[in-house]
Amino acid sequence: MPYRTYQSYCDRLKQDMYFLTRNGRLSEHLVDKIILQLNRVYPQILTNKEAEKFRNPKASLHIRLSDLISHLQKKGDKHCQEFYRALQINAEQLYNDLPSRKILKTSASTGIDTDKEKYILTDRGPMFFLACFSVAAGLALFMYCWNPDPKVIGGAKKILGFSPIIIGRHVRNICMVYIEDTSRKN
Repeated sequence: MPYRTYQSYCDRLKQDMYFLTRNGRLSEHLVDKIILQLNRVYPQILTNKEAEKFRNPKASLHIRLSDLISHLQKKGDKHCQEFYRALQINAEQLYNDLPSRKILKTSASTGIDTDKEKYILTDRGPMFFLACFSVAAGLALFMYCWNPDPKVIGGAKKILGFSPIIIGRHVRNICMVYIEDTSRKN
């Protein structure tokens, strides 16, 4: 299914129908609560006669729920929206586990799956981290070497002379030339 910015409640209900009608998802008590809420709070959505039909204990729960969902889809988007509201009020965990809710959560404008996004800090990799760390360490060392005290410069020369692993050869040579220039001026 391509990503869209808006998905109607009827489309979402069609997508969630199999999930909701599977055995064990919704109990009879929960279905009755949803039907009663749609009937009592929103009598324009389910009339008394329709509510009695969908609460008939002689019919199986699967058939009653399938008929209710089909009935709401025929009536329109507003009725499907109220079904979702009743489901959220009466069974919030089930509401959050709906397939259409998961798609809405993960189909952000970037198209990145939020579950995977939690574990990805950066897509630049370890070399980027090492480069940034090297620049920061180089600047810290440079600031340490910039002190005009001649005793500190001698110590900094020793440190830079033995640091081929920490700093690249090219950067180390530039720092050494700078230290030698500053020591000659003093």
